[in-house]
Amino acid sequence: MAFAAGRVVPILRIFDRARAHEFYVGYLGCTVDWSHTTGQDGPTYTQVSRGELVLHLSEHHGDGSPGAGVWVAATGVRELHAELTAKDYPFLRPGLEHSPGSDGGVSLTLLDPFANRIVLDERS
Repeated sequence: MAFAAGRVVPILRIFDRARAHEFYVGYLGCTVDWSHTTGQDGPTYTQVSRGELVLHLSEHHGDGSPGAGVWVAATGVRELHAELTAKDYPFLRPGLEHSPGSDGGVSLTLLDPFANRIVLDERS
């Protein structure tokens, strides 16, 4: 049988579930698909998504390092940029950038409160 890969879902390290919710749900517009907490005050592990973008957010020690980078092939990046710019989110005002290695492509880099970088890249 030949190798085939399916969807890739990165695990991003977070330290504060309220701040993660504010960024990923309130600002980026993701939906919380499910969440699991270990014990009453233990760390959480949460899946958020927006369309085909699926991310796992973990407070568990050892589940990734803060400052990770994720590159995402996307469409509608200009529209997302306009949507995010219209929001009253004081911690991030990203700009559109030229997509490296493409003619007329555009990318949008989002930095979450835990220094994780999500690059949404639309090739023309």
